[in-house]
Amino acid sequence: MEEKKAPARGQNKYEKLAGNTMIFAISSFSSKLLTLIVQPFLTYAMRDVASMGISKLLSQCANLLIPFVSMGMSNAIIRFGLDKGNSKKQVFTNGLLTILLGYGVLLLCWPLLQRVPGVAGYGVLLCIYVLTSCLRTLCTQFIRSREMNRLVGVDGVLCTFATLMFYVLYLVVLDMGAEGYLLAIICGDAASSLFLFVTGTLWRYIDFSRINRTLWREMLRFSLPMIPAQISFWIINASDMFFVNALCVGYGGRSGTEWSGLLSTGYFLPTILTTLGTIFYDAWQLSAVTEEHGRSRFYSNVFKSYASVMFCCAGGILWLCRPVMLIMKSSYFDAWQFVPYLTLAAVFSCFTQFMNSIYVVYKQSTHSLYTMMAGAVANCVMNYLGIVWFGPVGVTYASFLAMVLVFVLRVIDSRSMIRLRLHLPHMGVNVVLLVAEAGITLAEVPWYGLWTGLLCAVVIAYNFDGVWTLGRAILPRLLGRRAAPLVRLVDGVVQKVYH
Repeated sequence: MEEKKAPARGQNKYEKLAGNTMIFAISSFSSKLLTLIVQPFLTYAMRDVASMGISKLLSQCANLLIPFVSMGMSNAIIRFGLDKGNSKKQVFTNGLLTILLGYGVLLLCWPLLQRVPGVAGYGVLLCIYVLTSCLRTLCTQFIRSREMNRLVGVDGVLCTFATLMFYVLYLVVLDMGAEGYLLAIICGDAASSLFLFVTGTLWRYIDFSRINRTLWREMLRFSLPMIPAQISFWIINASDMFFVNALCVGYGGRSGTEWSGLLSTGYFLPTILTTLGTIFYDAWQLSAVTEEHGRSRFYSNVFKSYASVMFCCAGGILWLCRPVMLIMKSSYFDAWQFVPYLTLAAVFSCFTQFMNSIYVVYKQSTHSLYTMMAGAVANCVMNYLGIVWFGPVGVTYASFLAMVLVFVLRVIDSRSMIRLRLHLPHMGVNVVLLVAEAGITLAEVPWYGLWTGLLCAVVIAYNFDGVWTLGRAILPRLLGRRAAPLVRLVDGVVQKVYH
């Protein structure tokens, strides 16, 4: 009823979400392009498949340490920074102090870090990697909390270009292998942090002389449950490589690190989905927190369009995964077999991220913890069983089922906070179609490209009305008044076909 009384306001919030999504899309477009360029580039720049596996394992070790060092503060920065009653200076200072204290604890644990197998020779780089990553996330999230979205867009482009240049320097010119891979990411994050610190005048928001301890406690109370939640998310998405590295030695005549390298390459296409999800989520966080009128209907409408876009993209990836893998170095082609169910896992990872926004809005971070931990435990068990029953590709089935479990738990749990309509029959049909497409791809049935192409077309046709809901909000921003005839034309077709 609220939206009917204030149609202008209701329309504005959809336009605001579309506008923010476009801004973050521009900032992340170069990152997405980097993903498309860098992964094939890495297959040629790395000495062999095993070197790729080592590099990815090291970066995942760093990603495991980041939540401990930051104490989950990145989530609190944007949530408390958007609250009008909080001092932004105190929010940023509290976040920076938390990271510095967490990093001090990491340095105290240096002797233990040196004993981790495979990490000893890279300990210094890992510690620097963790610090620069935490600082970049802090600066980016704080800039977003100030709703300086265009600056975030510019930073995304510059950071991507800088990282690409560092990849060329360290991997091609200096041929530094795994060390060069880590150094490129470190330098890219450091350049981004410095750029945001200067252009966003972030030094004005640092004041250690006036620490608001009450606010700090509230932020920590919100962020600390995010640590095990983020670790659980890491287990579902990254532990696969460690299981494969440990349990697949000798399988198919390959070493564990070789299988890890193939698996990491298999993430190439699904990463496109998670990138799209991140673009949307960055914009959605702002709308989810600030838009309070008609929230249930707003969430439901947005989720349907978002899910439709994700399903269509997944259908396209499943159809093209084998041909696209031909651009990789020939020794990496077998990575295609990891793509189908990693793609399905990526779809539900984006959905669980959307559901997490409900916990952020209502400051119920412990719920994020419980649901993600359940998925992490299930994933570990299924990883082991999947490898025993199906070989290395079994970890992709485990990731998919674990993310479905987390999504279902969050759907059930969130009912006490918001009445969200998820259009479950619509989702069920899409999942069946995509699982069928994945099965045909993996089975390599005769003319599999034709059958998967037909299924992809069915998925797109089935979801077009949901995709168009998002498109009709974005087109006027892209084309201005010139979009009106096209919008009317497609509206008429959608009305006849889908309604």
